[in-house]
Amino acid sequence: MRKYWITAFFVLGIFMIGIIGYNFMANQNQTTAKEKVQGVNTGNVIPEFTLTGLDGKKVTVGKDKKVAVINFWATWCPPCRAEFPELVSFAQKNKDTVQFYSVNLQEDEPKISAFFNMGGYSLPVLMDADGQVAKLFRITAIPTTIVVDADGIIRYRKSGGVTANELETIIKKL
Repeated sequence: MRKYWITAFFVLGIFMIGIIGYNFMANQNQTTAKEKVQGVNTGNVIPEFTLTGLDGKKVTVGKDKKVAVINFWATWCPPCRAEFPELVSFAQKNKDTVQFYSVNLQEDEPKISAFFNMGGYSLPVLMDADGQVAKLFRITAIPTTIVVDADGIIRYRKSGGVTANELETIIKKL
């Protein structure tokens, strides 16, 4: 009978150690899941980057605690040109709540300015002269638009044209 109780307490002890170990590991996994991971895909924290604007001033993106829309484009890109009126409309309508960044890929200031003057556009433009930010964000097609929430988390990423209504719908969900 004594062996029975010793065996029972031994099995119970192993069982309790197993439960404690399982709970410890589950809490570790929850902590890891709550940590913010930096990256360029949805669900990740946007990596900070600094580019020069058309006005010659350096702008750092990713520090603000504000919803942001980042659009990668070029003047020679027909879908980019087609979506520009929609982007301007969206940016102007939401200027108080959304920071809009128009990131031009590897074109110079005179070419970008001529495009803006010709179309009568007014948007903040950042110049990715060497394409390093596009490479960082793994931009393989343009236009590509990224929406970042106020916590710096990428919530939406799309290659291809977007409309003002599409962006409005995304922003309302944040």
